[in-house]
Amino acid sequence: MAKLLSLVSLFCLLSSTVFAGQVVVRKSSEPFDAFAVRDEVQRKHQWREALRYQQQIQILQSLPIGCLVVTTPYRHFACQGLYYRPYDYHEQQVYIQIDPPN
Repeated sequence: MAKLLSLVSLFCLLSSTVFAGQVVVRKSSEPFDAFAVRDEVQRKHQWREALRYQQQIQILQSLPIGCLVVTTPYRHFACQGLYYRPYDYHEQQVYIQIDPPN
């Protein structure tokens, strides 16, 4: 029984791998500003998120020909496998691409 317990604990120790982020080694005599590094990482992340957000939004001023109006679960348009929802913007109706409604 003790052998089985030790084998199970050894297996658990070997199977639990921990991954860390990037590790940087530097000399202690070199100047280092941890806050500047943190701010730079945050700026890069915000820039990537802004690019991702812009790529995901598809706004049309007019729908393609052949779109069907669907009223459930809310009013939207089905256009050849893509879905759009109407949105009023500056007194003009535009259409924002959405995920397929359930």
